Amino acid sequence: MEYLSLLGIVVIVVGFALGLDTIAVVVIAALITALVSGIDFTSFLTILGKGFMDNRMVSLFFLTLPTIGILERHGLKQVAVNLIKKMKKLTPGRIFDIYQAIREIAGAFGISLQGHVQFIAPLINPMAQAAGKVNSELTPLEVDQIKGRAAATENFGNFFAQNLFVASSSVLLIASTMKSLGHPVDPAGIVLYTFPVAIISYILCLFYNHSFDQKLMKSKEK
Repeated sequence: MEYLSLLGIVVIVVGFALGLDTIAVVVIAALITALVSGIDFTSFLTILGKGFMDNRMVSLFFLTLPTIGILERHGLKQVAVNLIKKMKKLTPGRIFDIYQAIREIAGAFGISLQGHVQFIAPLINPMAQAAGKVNSELTPLEVDQIKGRAAATENFGNFFAQNLFVASSSVLLIASTMKSLGHPVDPAGIVLYTFPVAIISYILCLFYNHSFDQKLMKSKEK
């Protein structure tokens, strides 16, 4: 009888192999698993509804992709480029400095203001390239270097500053995991020790971005 509960996996494999509707396949697989496990249909609907309500905020992530696509189609990237062209003192490195600072401060207050898809691709990377083109055109290598640096800025901000908010999922996961292992950890303590790490990483990025700007200027003077 226990092996019958694996029928749901078979349904998923067959459904995906046949290219059937993903949501329908998953729901049917869950229903079959519930029924063979002795869960009645009413209880199944209750569990399904509770799971959806508890995790409904997660699905909001999928709205960002078409939203960013629509904004780009209607000139979001070009507006950002035009803005940077008017501010001739900005350099790619300074733009990365500003973005990382805003990202870390927003993260400390639990504000989700980041992402390669949401910010780097449509805003930060075009703005940095526009700043680099103020004096002369960029070479293909320099364009790739700016793209890489833009992505690295997001990664630095995410990796070293993601635990600055006491109620963030990462902080709560660390606290709960350590507690389960017999080492109670206060979430506020995790945040406290994250602050110096975030500050040090930001200072190092400042030096790196300054060096990046210097190399970019020297290459244009040749």
